[in-house]
Amino acid sequence: MLEKRNAVIVAHYYTDPDVQALAEETGGCVADSLEMARFGSRHSASTLIVAGVRFMGETAKILNPEKTTLMTTLKAECSLDLGCPAKPFAEFCDQHPERTVVVYANTSAAVKARADWVVTSSIAVELIDYLDSQGQKIIWAPDRHLGNYVQRKTGADILCWQAACIVHDEFKIQALQKMKMLYPNAAILAHPESPAAVVDLADAVGSTGQLIQAAQNLPNQQIIVATDKSIFYKMQQACPDKSFYIAPTAAYRTCAHCPWMAMYSLKTIEQGLKKEGELHEISINDELRERAFKPLERMLSFAASIK
Repeated sequence: MLEKRNAVIVAHYYTDPDVQALAEETGGCVADSLEMARFGSRHSASTLIVAGVRFMGETAKILNPEKTTLMTTLKAECSLDLGCPAKPFAEFCDQHPERTVVVYANTSAAVKARADWVVTSSIAVELIDYLDSQGQKIIWAPDRHLGNYVQRKTGADILCWQAACIVHDEFKIQALQKMKMLYPNAAILAHPESPAAVVDLADAVGSTGQLIQAAQNLPNQQIIVATDKSIFYKMQQACPDKSFYIAPTAAYRTCAHCPWMAMYSLKTIEQGLKKEGELHEISINDELRERAFKPLERMLSFAASIK
């Protein structure tokens, strides 16, 4: 069915393991949102099926305007995207015209279009450190925990929009400390979207890809992970001899798994491929796409320069 549509699946680390396996088995990729879009640019397929949340589909379309970008649902949101509506954010930026606007990849195309830079967690510290060295003051959006982490690492003057990821925000230090007592030899890995106290307890902090690399490099055989538990699929591939445990959350609302990522399954993808109209196309008007492309292109150039 994929061959018939000349399509390839690009899936995020936070989708269910069966979806990640399907993407790999059919020649697609499993990655973070930026690498998903990059893969789409490199691949010869004319159609990208994005297994992730809506901003990931938008990013793929912004970077690959000539390709058809499809999702099984447009209802797969992101709490960071929802927590940073375009109009209020633009008004906030207008109140501080002297500041450089840096937005996380987890934002809508309209918010990206208002920014000077887009950034991913893998290069956030390096980019803000660079901008700070140029004497620039920053507006950071939308994740307050990641913004706080970057500010502490760089000392930059950052005015932070106040939003949070509903998964990472629920990791709590008291419960994590108790878990560490149960597994005293375990390393703790944390995504910087987690609260500061959780990040401070971690042995390694980083983006999804960086956490997978840390799992490989650390000598510990037991690893406690403070990010979406679906990352275990790739971590277990990388470290089949290690044991992984999800960090405890404060509530059962998310159970360390994004409810919007959970909308994707083998069944929904199969249904979308079989039935006309079940796959929804991402469309972005040319004017908005061009404005959103500029800060993304700036980020890609910066990322290439620090490798």
